[in-house]
Amino acid sequence: MAEATQATGVVGGASAPILHPVLRAQLAARAGNLQLRIADAITEFAGTMTFVYIHVVVFGLWMLFVEKNPWQTLTLVVSLEAIFLSTFVMIGQNRQAAFQQAKADHDYAEEEALLKENTELTRTIQTLTREVHAKLLGQAPGAGG
Repeated sequence: MAEATQATGVVGGASAPILHPVLRAQLAARAGNLQLRIADAITEFAGTMTFVYIHVVVFGLWMLFVEKNPWQTLTLVVSLEAIFLSTFVMIGQNRQAAFQQAKADHDYAEEEALLKENTELTRTIQTLTREVHAKLLGQAPGAGG
């Protein structure tokens, strides 16, 4: 998944990508599903210039040598291919949307946990500050501002 942001960290002396936990889970799920691996391979290949060049050559040869005007069979083949490729694009978009939602949910949960931890730390610091002030100034804890 090229869209995913990756940081590079040093793990065991070697540079390795640090993947988001949701991305790691998604990659593991995709690796275990043959249908998703096939869809990924087709989508990845269909999104390359090699795919375009192959089609230009094949369709050009078809129009020149296989079928003369009006290219009815070629039209059928191209239409079917478009149907299947658009389906693979939609599969990819659905997976991307699911990934983004899972990542957003994970990030929200992490941010909420950090907010709670920071709030507790701030309260602890405030309590310690009041106690230090009380000891230094001779006031009772909680007295004053």
